[in-house]
Amino acid sequence: MSPSETAAKPSVLFVCVHNAGRSQMAAAYLRHLGEGLIEVRSAGSAPADSVNPAAVAAMAEEGIDMSAELPKVLTTEAVKESDVVITMGCGDACPIFPGKRYEDWKLDDPAGQGVEAVRPIRDDIRARITALIADLLPAK
Repeated sequence: MSPSETAAKPSVLFVCVHNAGRSQMAAAYLRHLGEGLIEVRSAGSAPADSVNPAAVAAMAEEGIDMSAELPKVLTTEAVKESDVVITMGCGDACPIFPGKRYEDWKLDDPAGQGVEAVRPIRDDIRARITALIADLLPAK
């Protein structure tokens, strides 16, 4: 077995305030497009009670079912266990650890918006996820 076959999968944590829209869509895309080669987590600094129905509908249009997802609270452990932490509007709520890669994606918040308003956010996230996969899995 080559070292690359035994190497741990890269792991990515998506964080937004409510873990109901942006981070859920990003995680769903990464699970779908990453073909199981990247470990995916998402969380919120102040999680909502449920995932945004407009985000669920927008992702269903892409053939991705997020209807069973639930918002999760951000934990220090989730950050420690992730190689890449991508924040989306949660500001300083995310703990910082040395040696991690941090990115802040400036995305509109889909909260309270209809599916028409969520589609461009979804499409922006998909483009960013495609670039992230190319960066994390250069051999693909």
